[in-house]
Amino acid sequence: MAIIKDKKNKMTIIPTDKGEIVARRPYDIWRDMDNLFDTFRTDFDDILWPFTRTSGLTNYSQRRMPPMDVADIGDHYEMKLEMPGIPKDNVDIQVTANTVEIKADCKDDKEEKGKNWLRRECSGMSFYRALELPEELKTDDVDAEFKDGVLWLSLPKMDPKQEIKPKKVKIK
Repeated sequence: MAIIKDKKNKMTIIPTDKGEIVARRPYDIWRDMDNLFDTFRTDFDDILWPFTRTSGLTNYSQRRMPPMDVADIGDHYEMKLEMPGIPKDNVDIQVTANTVEIKADCKDDKEEKGKNWLRRECSGMSFYRALELPEELKTDDVDAEFKDGVLWLSLPKMDPKQEIKPKKVKIK
């Protein structure tokens, strides 16, 4: 890895698997570290989740981070979260100027008598996801749709930045 020492715009040069050189902005490392910690947390939870149960097999609540896709469409962000088994009435969405926080809690309190349970893990689950976005949002115009266990959010930007397209320069 090499660093170009330009006072205005420091960029990191990294080699890829294909032998190409890709320029990266300084704040890309923050995103990489966030992804690294998110992956670490989910992997660590996957390893230890059987030991996080409360008071035996019947009073069990699983806490997960639902898989999420976020796309920058230009004037808004589109977000998709997969939350199977959660009724839409149990989903709580909080949107501030730069953050989106999604919580869901579903508990199965029905006690089924007469069954000899060997294992019971489906008594409840909860989801939580929070995301900070790089541009300010119009919190009044957020649209949400929940269908077949998938939550779709449309998050309009306050002042969408104009896309800067690269211009090809001819060599003389």
